[in-house]
Amino acid sequence: MKTALITGVTGQDGSYLAEFLLKKGYKVLGMVRRTSTINFERIKHIQDKIEIVPGDLIDEHSLIQILKDYEVDEVYNMAAQSFVPTSWSQPVLTGEVTGLGVTRILEAIKSVNPKIRFYQASSSEMFGKVNATPQTETTRFHPRSPYGVSKVYGYWITVNYRESYDMFACNGILFNHESPRRGIEFVTRKITDGVARIKHGLQKELRLGNLDSKRDWGFAGDYVEAMWLMLQHDKPDDYVISTGETHSVKEFCEIAFKRAGLDYKDYVKVDKKFYRPAEVNLLLGDAAKAKKILKWEPKVSFKQLVEMMADADLKRYEEMKRKGEI
Repeated sequence: MKTALITGVTGQDGSYLAEFLLKKGYKVLGMVRRTSTINFERIKHIQDKIEIVPGDLIDEHSLIQILKDYEVDEVYNMAAQSFVPTSWSQPVLTGEVTGLGVTRILEAIKSVNPKIRFYQASSSEMFGKVNATPQTETTRFHPRSPYGVSKVYGYWITVNYRESYDMFACNGILFNHESPRRGIEFVTRKITDGVARIKHGLQKELRLGNLDSKRDWGFAGDYVEAMWLMLQHDKPDDYVISTGETHSVKEFCEIAFKRAGLDYKDYVKVDKKFYRPAEVNLLLGDAAKAKKILKWEPKVSFKQLVEMMADADLKRYEEMKRKGEI
């Protein structure tokens, strides 16, 4: 039985990956920080099947201790300060966790067992102000936020440890991937939660930023399979993971509101305060390499994804109403 360590196990990607690896017969370790506000909501259905271990990307000793205490075969680094707007208000913390945190894990692996396979969650936000569309593994990075900058550091330090110490270290350059488990602060979930609240009479309008902003949106459940496939391959490499389609925030709104029998034009208001200091207007990935080498394909379409998220939030508010919580 293989043992995998997932940092950021309580997040969207960590929870889907934990589910996926359990089905593959892994022993799954989920690393969480020792704080009083840990939210186990996303993993409560599998919490008794995984082992929660305390650790922190800011504390290298804690990472070394985990790797020493358990015979870990694979490490998936999902932990990060991953919300772009927050990276503007907390740029140093974002760099400390999202950037330098990667070095600490790689150092821990190198000192305990350099044969451990490592996956780094890289991001399409590294491309930022794109100089070529679609973006591939060879497209130049021009990040447009402290989060994107930190992810570029994490990417290159992973490449450097692979090339310098012959470590099995991979970067998955994942384009936007969503699900009903997406944090409420992200625009996709803000939309589907807003739809449900409007449908149930809890709010009258939904304020959003740039409706013309376009993203390559896929389903998080599909993308965790690509992470696993990278670490099963015979040699480490970096891969873009994306759908190869781009859709606007406006399109997302149309489908989500329509799912609830509403017209988004009646409820969505553009608010300039939600515009980013430096906007990323178009991200579109080309996952040809992953499709060819890893035989990976996304399964859930954009429309299915939006409807899945809208349905989950509509159902959640229905249940809250039934229980008298709203």
